[in-house]
Amino acid sequence: MKYGFVKCAAASPEIRVADVFYNTQNILDIICHAQNEGVKLLVLPELCLTGSTCGDLFLQRVFIDAAMSALMDICRQTKQMDIVFALGLPVAVGSCLYNAACVVYKGEILGFVPKTVMSWQEKQFKSADNAPGSVCVDGKEYPMSKNLIFKNKSMPEFCFGVKVGADGLCFASELTQLCAGGANIILNTAADSELVGKSNFRRNAIKVMSANMCCGYVFANAGEGESTTDFVFNGQCMVCENGSILCEKEPYIPGIAISEIDVFKICTRRTSKEDFKACANEALKTVFFDMKQVKCDLTRFVSKNPFIPEDEQEAYNRCEEILAIQAKGLEKRFVHCNSKTMVIGISGGLDSCLALLVACKTADMLGISRKNIIAVTMPCFGTSERTKNNAVVLCELLGVTLMEIDISKSVLLHFEDIGHNKSELDVIYENSQARERTQVLMDVANKHGGLVVGTGDLSELALGWATYNGDHMSMYGVNAGVPKTLVRRIISHLGNKESNKKLSEILLDVAVTPVSPELLPPDNDGKIAQVTEDIVGPYELHDFFIYYFLRNGYSPEKINMLAQYAFEGQYNNETIEKWLRTFIRRFFAMQFKRSCLPDGPAVGCVSISPREGLKMPSDALNGVWFANLD
Repeated sequence: MKYGFVKCAAASPEIRVADVFYNTQNILDIICHAQNEGVKLLVLPELCLTGSTCGDLFLQRVFIDAAMSALMDICRQTKQMDIVFALGLPVAVGSCLYNAACVVYKGEILGFVPKTVMSWQEKQFKSADNAPGSVCVDGKEYPMSKNLIFKNKSMPEFCFGVKVGADGLCFASELTQLCAGGANIILNTAADSELVGKSNFRRNAIKVMSANMCCGYVFANAGEGESTTDFVFNGQCMVCENGSILCEKEPYIPGIAISEIDVFKICTRRTSKEDFKACANEALKTVFFDMKQVKCDLTRFVSKNPFIPEDEQEAYNRCEEILAIQAKGLEKRFVHCNSKTMVIGISGGLDSCLALLVACKTADMLGISRKNIIAVTMPCFGTSERTKNNAVVLCELLGVTLMEIDISKSVLLHFEDIGHNKSELDVIYENSQARERTQVLMDVANKHGGLVVGTGDLSELALGWATYNGDHMSMYGVNAGVPKTLVRRIISHLGNKESNKKLSEILLDVAVTPVSPELLPPDNDGKIAQVTEDIVGPYELHDFFIYYFLRNGYSPEKINMLAQYAFEGQYNNETIEKWLRTFIRRFFAMQFKRSCLPDGPAVGCVSISPREGLKMPSDALNGVWFANLD
């Protein structure tokens, strides 16, 4: 319960048209199966107790009474089950008949939600707009309305609304009202016939709806056993969360889709959505139930690289889109400042490589020569042959202007000026080089009417892994919104699509070069000795922490649990917690660096810009977050 995951399921049982007895047993089997799998919230198809294709048989009172009797039987047999479920059946109120979903918990009916859009069922059923507000079953009154919200007393975030059939996808305003009223999950019990392309359309509609409403969406469609006189039903079932399909069962066979919806995440993301507050509906009625235990084991996929799409085509498109955003941002700044050149410190590492590639794309967009890009390599005490060679060859192949300025003498003179022993490889030794590099770039830019293009990425800035007023500074930081794992992926992407074999080889080598500021001398073999990830931790872990900390507002304890789940077999629990503590410590301590960041374009859902992204005091303390891990 403390992590906020609710195990949800959508199921499409095999039915027989009008065979209430057969359908009841299969529905009970599904409920029992879901209970055994730890499911806490289950949705079944529209009119599944009877079949949705019964036509005028719905006008037979004996049939309607049999369905209600079957519902009461299901209630009796689920009294000991700790699962909330919604199923569809016809409900008679006086002379009116409604196509409704009934919500049940521990054998008790919580309420009925009638359908509004009848489409091909107009002859048999009345619209929810005419519903009486309550219905009497076995001498007891139960709420009956399209405006019901069901909320768990023990975990208020476990709150859901129900829609029947097309109501779930046609009435966005009503869904918005349910969500504004606190429903974090929408159950859609449906009987939607199949046509070519309709499954994909339905899937996309549900993804868009759940993203727009910032909610979980659990959809169960009628399937096996429905009449095929005029239509076929494919039993499509899926569990969706905020625009992402968590689980979808195979079509055309009975079955169940099970996954976990994170209601805490949904609540956090809704906090800043002002449009929900304007949609509050006084007609909404909350029905309470009390489920004490909601804790569940995770089965959903948790990506190790949340900034990178799992789908290859989507990842390809993401890389291209980010490059376009970066280049467009730099183009605007370049034109606005009436600059003549772009100046970049090129090291042969990941970040400067991406910044250079963005500058080249910008020059091409502006229709100016790439010679207007001045790439400055500044070898000093820590420069390795591999990175220097990659930097030089990369500049030659891209056709930019390359300047080599050895800063060793300047740094040694600076050591002499401030009385520092050059043999002391401390923070002064390192930062003096970083600040000298920045001074050189700024002065070169002044000399050539240029704009210094920053190279620091989002991961480094989140950790404060930048020298204050050194590589921390620029005139426009094109990588400020791009996390390190994505920087690496973009360079690999460009390397793989590059037709020039030599350029492709260089880019792919840069993509696998160890991350290093190269401020300490190489080892005896001339290889990089100062590896950033040995000092601050693996960037794939930090990007994981950054995403779930800033994007979802997760607690350190929850992040730790998810990281152990996602990286099982790659990092042990002690390693993950060690670097998570490092992340918390550095993130809070280094806000002062982020408070005065240069401008740079946001490219995704996480931004640490002090202007439109992360707003945080520089002197905030981290005790609460560390205590959460203890």
